[in-house]
Amino acid sequence: MDHSTATGSDRATGVQPDSGMSKTLHHGLEILEALARHPHGLSITDLADTVGVHRTVAHRLVRTLEAHRLCRRDDARRVTLGAGLVTLAEPVEQDLRTVARPVMEELAERTRATVHLVLRENETEVRALLVVEPRNAQVHVAFRPGQIHPIDRGSAGLAMLAALPAVPGERPEVETARDRGYALTRGEVVATVFGISALVPRRRGESQATIGISVFEVDDEPALAIAVREAARQLGTLLH
Repeated sequence: MDHSTATGSDRATGVQPDSGMSKTLHHGLEILEALARHPHGLSITDLADTVGVHRTVAHRLVRTLEAHRLCRRDDARRVTLGAGLVTLAEPVEQDLRTVARPVMEELAERTRATVHLVLRENETEVRALLVVEPRNAQVHVAFRPGQIHPIDRGSAGLAMLAALPAVPGERPEVETARDRGYALTRGEVVATVFGISALVPRRRGESQATIGISVFEVDDEPALAIAVREAARQLGTLLH
């Protein structure tokens, strides 16, 4: 699948509406989630196929979202996310992002790598809350905050799982991360890209969070791991 085409199986979360939910709202949210995965935009037909509704219904949903500035259509009539989402998202985890940014900027400059702050979204998924790109690197990994990935794929999710008691059938990489105090993966979230993540110490009951870096090459794994772990501990101290 490329960045501009959706299929009927391209579901955002796999959530199935029940009798206590609004099916219309559910479909509207599915449209927003589909657009988040396709930043170059989708056609009304693509969205109808993705959500599983008639094209006329998809058109009405898009019109409603447009009215609230949550999506927009370009000159080619492709639908993309709208600026109104920025206003809605701004208060989300604002304190955490405010405290984390300087720590992440320092880590980005130290490692010349893209730094990400990831939160556990639910039992099976993690979400990138904040991404900081290095200013002193000629080439670096770029991706958008808000992306959601399975918790058992990528260094951020594995670092979270490693902080929990061992369970039958867990990946060997989780046990390795538990021993090392950080997780290392390659090509699990972005093809050919290495991820190194460490858990941020947080109070009991708060969502798990990790700080990590994404790099094309791991020239000195111990040094990068030390930098990531130190940043995670620093952020944990600031949050307490």
